[in-house]
Amino acid sequence: MAPSQLPPVFNPTSQDIEMLLAAQCHLGSKNLQVHMEPYLWKTRPDGVNVLNIGKTWEKIVLAARIIAAIDNPADVCVISARPYGQRAVLKFASHTGATAIAGRFTPGNFTNYITRSFKEPRLIVVTDPRTDAQAIKEASYVNIPVIALCDTDSPTEFVDVAIPTNNKGRHAIGLVWWMLAREILRLRGTLATRETEWDTAVDLYFYRDPEAEENKEIADETKVASADEVGPAAVESGFAGENWDASAPGAGNPGTAFAAATAATGATSWEADGADWAASSAPQGGEWAAESQPAAAPAAGESTW
Repeated sequence: MAPSQLPPVFNPTSQDIEMLLAAQCHLGSKNLQVHMEPYLWKTRPDGVNVLNIGKTWEKIVLAARIIAAIDNPADVCVISARPYGQRAVLKFASHTGATAIAGRFTPGNFTNYITRSFKEPRLIVVTDPRTDAQAIKEASYVNIPVIALCDTDSPTEFVDVAIPTNNKGRHAIGLVWWMLAREILRLRGTLATRETEWDTAVDLYFYRDPEAEENKEIADETKVASADEVGPAAVESGFAGENWDASAPGAGNPGTAFAAATAATGATSWEADGADWAASSAPQGGEWAAESQPAAAPAAGESTW
């Protein structure tokens, strides 16, 4: 890391450097934009450009000093159209008082005053200059300074302060936003001293996949439910009130139990019922019965008249 140009009080701690390395903030892409060459440390044999972590830290402190110099925190607009940075900008806005635009940037937010979401910020901070190009273009129309998290291949047109970092990884994006918020709170005096640890965990700034979280919750619930069903306590409580005899024929098979019950009662009831139905269905006596019987044949030599 190059010698720091900051006052000693702004120097990073060893833990800060370890966190930047662990989140892979120093790993850029294989493409290199000409304006990002001053922030390059070296290029690995596989073609990946490695950023200078010292430059990253200096730019984080510079951006924090610029944001802290604005009297009204709501005049700072933090923008992220990429999903990996939406959670980070929302948390940043809640901790520093800035205005967050997470998700799609509506064209005309900075230029069309008829738009319902029209804003006039004094400064904007974007996660990715390529994805948030519309916001940067409109900021250039109305003379709004821009701070951006730039990778080695990010366009730097209309960007006033570029923070060199990996803006494609979820951990790198969340960590840089977290460090920026912490530096702003330190400069404002919210944190008593620079040695005081910020009680907000960096995990809150990391992106989380909603579908993965839902699947995880469903899997946990299913696992707990299945454990309760097959547990010995559930078996004892579920069948304690039942008077089932395991030695009885067909105790474990409902079809066998039904067959055994039928054999015990016998089939005579069905036959008796059948006999009753036959008796009730046959016509009984009377003229209707007589008419329904055929006449006897006449004897030989007798006349039918």
